[in-house]
Amino acid sequence: MSDRPKVLLAPVTVTPAKPLTPSHLKGLLWTDAMFRATAPLADVTYRYSHTTYHPTEQTLGFWEYLDRSYGDADYSGLSEEEIGELYVGYRAEERRAAAEDLSAYAQAVEYTGWVHPASARVLELWTGHYARLGLHDPGLTEHQPPGLGTAEMIARLTASGLGLDQRPYGGPVYLDATRFGLPLRRIVGADGRPNYLACALRELLPFTEDFDEIVLLYDRELDPDYQLLQRVLARSGRRPAVHRVPIGRVPIDGRIASARHGGWRGHTVGALLEEVSGGTDPAALRLGLRLYFIATLGPGQQQSFRYDLLRGCVVRAARLLDRAAAAPAAQDPWERTLDRHRRGHLYVDPYRLTTSLLGKGRPAPDPGLLATVFL
Repeated sequence: MSDRPKVLLAPVTVTPAKPLTPSHLKGLLWTDAMFRATAPLADVTYRYSHTTYHPTEQTLGFWEYLDRSYGDADYSGLSEEEIGELYVGYRAEERRAAAEDLSAYAQAVEYTGWVHPASARVLELWTGHYARLGLHDPGLTEHQPPGLGTAEMIARLTASGLGLDQRPYGGPVYLDATRFGLPLRRIVGADGRPNYLACALRELLPFTEDFDEIVLLYDRELDPDYQLLQRVLARSGRRPAVHRVPIGRVPIDGRIASARHGGWRGHTVGALLEEVSGGTDPAALRLGLRLYFIATLGPGQQQSFRYDLLRGCVVRAARLLDRAAAAPAAQDPWERTLDRHRRGHLYVDPYRLTTSLLGKGRPAPDPGLLATVFL
């Protein structure tokens, strides 16, 4: 057995019902850089299970909408943008599917790992993006069920005094962290339907037995739920250190909008790659994307997406790669560079590490570091 510390990275998942956007890509690149930079220093598990979150209403409701509206349609030749337009139509519909309409879908996911053909097509397309971007694939198309059933999760919460179960009286289930000054949060409706937070608890509670540190990466808009999640995980199992890493979205023309409303034409990952990759060395493209989405945009969400700055980062990346190839061998092992960017926790901070590559007078980056983390 390894005596190295154990770290779990648990980023928020993207619903496979729409195209990846700059906001999604930013989160994926941050997580990927953190995973690959931390792996030389600790045993790291990157947990990203679509199976766990399919039972949420937004996913099952979309599948029910497709079958009700389009029947036995063939999605195998559709683009992610075309499927995304169907998702926009679903979100615009006022009708909300009843629990009994979704139960068969929920059972198929839970017991067989079934995925609707539309989402299966989106995940297939995403694997292609991951390969082109040099992203670690944590199992996009794999069946990865959570370690706890819903009933087991609720029982664990209530036993620890963190759950309020009103089901015997026809009510919902709440996560109760009021002792910490946090509000009650419904996690399972009176009709038995779980929300995203309930699924996250099913996924992550078992991991508190095995890891020294858990890192939660998520959209800033989800901060209230992730404060609750941090509290629960930190008090469970081996009581690991639990860190929250909020990542700001990327505004488009000064406006932050959810992909569920559309408006992503010309700004999907597919469009982005078409725009900037022509004649570009693949290594420079991968490094340039990370320089832009991690170092240039930073953890906040003040700067709108700009193609000119992205192209500039790709050009800068090509120069960095040339300098790295021509530089003499470094005296300091590049693992020490990684260690300097941990700042009191086990994981490596991707923002501090990536920005360390930039700036006038900086030495050429180590080729081993670039290959391990950024390419």
